[in-house]
Amino acid sequence: MPEPSQTNRVAEICQAHAGREGALLPILHAVQAEFGHVPSETLPLLAKALAVTVAEVQGVVSFYHDFRVAPAGRHVLKICRAEACQAMGAVALAEAAKARLGVDWHGTSAGGVTLEPVFCLGLCAAAPALMLNGVLAARVDVARLGEMLAEAGA
Repeated sequence: MPEPSQTNRVAEICQAHAGREGALLPILHAVQAEFGHVPSETLPLLAKALAVTVAEVQGVVSFYHDFRVAPAGRHVLKICRAEACQAMGAVALAEAAKARLGVDWHGTSAGGVTLEPVFCLGLCAAAPALMLNGVLAARVDVARLGEMLAEAGA
């Protein structure tokens, strides 16, 4: 059961998008911006406001990699998993990140780093690419990844 303040805020977000065609995605983005993730207890509220099933809302949340079902850590590391990046070393980069952080995809390390896969950062010509705390980086190798995490205090 959501807290009353959460229920009220979700209602306000839904009202702001009322009557808009295809409102589910903008609403989910707004909910995540508000709470840092899409809390599972908000799914029935969203479904009711949009006259869809909870399963439909859950399906959208689980399909799109940008939505989180738990709060992210202090730092968010996104590593590109698209073919160009994989061909240029992103697999080794991802394995090094998992080993250093001690987590798998979508996990958050003890040091507060959430590791997320993304399927294109638009830097295909400068692969492998990643994003740390919203800042893009290209041609990243394992050593540079370590430096970036250290600089971020992660």
